[in-house]
Amino acid sequence: MTNTTVEPDEASRLRNKVVDELCADGNITSSEVEAVMRRVPRHAFIPDTPLDKAYDTYAAVITKTDEHGVQLSSVSAPQIQAMMLEQAQVKPGMRVLEIGSGGLNAAYLAELVGKDGEVVTVDIDPAVTDRARRLLDEHGYGQVHVVTADAAEPVPDLGEVDVVMVTAGAWDISPAWTAQLRQGGRLVVPLRMRGLTRSVAFTQVKGEHGPYLESESARICGFVPMQGSTAHREELLLVNGTPEIGLKFDDGLPADPHRLDNAVTFPRHELWIGVTVRIQELIDTLQMAMAISLPGFCTMAVDENSDTSVVDPVNKRFALAAVQDDTFAYLVTRRTEDNKHLEYGVHALGPHAEQFAEKIAGVLRDWEADRRGGLSPVIRVYPAGTPDEQIPADRVIDKVHSRISLSWPPA
Repeated sequence: MTNTTVEPDEASRLRNKVVDELCADGNITSSEVEAVMRRVPRHAFIPDTPLDKAYDTYAAVITKTDEHGVQLSSVSAPQIQAMMLEQAQVKPGMRVLEIGSGGLNAAYLAELVGKDGEVVTVDIDPAVTDRARRLLDEHGYGQVHVVTADAAEPVPDLGEVDVVMVTAGAWDISPAWTAQLRQGGRLVVPLRMRGLTRSVAFTQVKGEHGPYLESESARICGFVPMQGSTAHREELLLVNGTPEIGLKFDDGLPADPHRLDNAVTFPRHELWIGVTVRIQELIDTLQMAMAISLPGFCTMAVDENSDTSVVDPVNKRFALAAVQDDTFAYLVTRRTEDNKHLEYGVHALGPHAEQFAEKIAGVLRDWEADRRGGLSPVIRVYPAGTPDEQIPADRVIDKVHSRISLSWPPA
């Protein structure tokens, strides 16, 4: 379908290398997704980007930032695009709505739906849609409909679609997405839950009390956050009123955050748990175990410019953490003697540091015994206002438009 001029041999070689890597690591599992990712010239949709960066298998390309350097738009890494295309299961003849435009992913979708299908791509930023329209036209995808709008609202005259694919980080599920989705259709969305983002493939289910969404798969990912009416910022709690230690809460601050004011005046309690993981092992279920089990779950960041080593996380920008009343704690790791594994530990500060560290250690030990290497939690999305008794869940997260339940499958 593309009508680009003859590509440099190097671009073709790099593109095929990327696809080979994605087939080998399991992100590409179907011949259809493999074919379109070999066919569409990724670099042509990221002009002025060096080929080696355009074809970095696991890195996104940032296309727009604000005056503070905050990322507003990007072209996702090939690994993320392949993963989400596989989750969407797009077939010839389908109608697809893409939320978050850029051009490249719409081209992949156009290839997958074929001449009898339809792709509509929507973005709130006219600069993004203008760029997408130009690039799609230049490379033979004029049939893709490009719309400038806040996609949290229904797209006029769209009708029902088979797939809604969201390519911006979403904190909530807009009712417009499910309203435009046909019964049995699929919604693929990078959904943020308690500060953790997962690309979730949902299908609509007819329940006893009405329809709801249920996950078929959930894969760890990261995305530029959504703008517009469904935009949502984490709330930042500066421990002890200083700018050094920030605890980020996705669903509201603790009831009485000032109880933490004196936490850093207590000696840091350090506990090594004995739970180890391979250095390259995915820990997505461990993260979810903490998010589900700990009511005060949050993430911690440390200002490197004013760091006094009161805390000592491995990653100063992102550490899994939790708060309980007047005490907070966070996870740390250290290399084992064989240099092939990491052991988990807990650092806790506050008057009840020892007890809280043991509580978090118990969550990790339970994860190792029952959840490690197993299935992710089942994620269900119900309309806001759904009564608790109609929601089976280990944890319910209330959003503006929805109630999201997380339930572990049987261990």
